[in-house]
Amino acid sequence: MDKASAEIAATAARMVVEEGLEYGPAKRRALKQLDLGSRARLPDNDAVEDAVREYLDLFCADTQPGELLALRRLALVWMERLQAFRPYLAGAVWHGTATRLSDIYLQLFCDDSKSAEISLIDHGVRFSPSTVPGFRGDPVEALSLSSRSAELNENVGVHLLVHDLDDLRGALKPDARGRSPRGSLDAVRKLVQASEVA
Repeated sequence: MDKASAEIAATAARMVVEEGLEYGPAKRRALKQLDLGSRARLPDNDAVEDAVREYLDLFCADTQPGELLALRRLALVWMERLQAFRPYLAGAVWHGTATRLSDIYLQLFCDDSKSAEISLIDHGVRFSPSTVPGFRGDPVEALSLSSRSAELNENVGVHLLVHDLDDLRGALKPDARGRSPRGSLDAVRKLVQASEVA
């Protein structure tokens, strides 16, 4: 990675941690803030994630593990509620880089794309529907809601991305680093239990 890309990654990482920005917007804002011009090469998400981990180790080592555990516990609550829709945790909460400013991203794999939405309505859960790019780039329905975290004493954004059941096989392929890009209910339970023991 060249010097400009490394500088963009470090600046973006600070924005991700301190402001709760997603990687894409953080990289674009960092590029503008550093005034490097449109020709500068943006770092890939892995480079930004590495910079986020470094930033967390340096500046948030005393608070971030507890915040991450609180978010994973809240994710687990929603995964258990939505168990019928095969929920998988993705994003910073799954990868371990989340802070109290991070949202929770759950990917649901359903036989019927409207079934999750109907379930939320039946249980009186208020949400906002939208369409976003899915993990393969194709548009998927997103159901966004706010959920209270007693541990953090604040509301957390929870986003349910609704995929077809057929997409599940491709969703479990390891990423470029050989890691699982998302975690099942059992996998998240194990992470929470391991953190509680530690």
